[in-house]
Amino acid sequence: MANRDRSFVAWRKSSHSNGGGECVEVAAAHGMVAIRDSKAPKAPHLVTTAQDWRSLLSAVKRGMLDR
Repeated sequence: MANRDRSFVAWRKSSHSNGGGECVEVAAAHGMVAIRDSKAPKAPHLVTTAQDWRSLLSAVKRGMLDR
């Protein structure tokens, strides 16, 4: 996803979203994952490796980031 035009990417958000537009959306392609704010889809977004994304999700699910 080094290409700046990511229009080919299918963005997804959780089925648990409340519909208020306050969601994180993710898209995966070519071993990378892009993360963006659903309220600002044209704004810059984060891009990470699929492995790092899986590690983050695992940490969240285990409560390692809870305060």
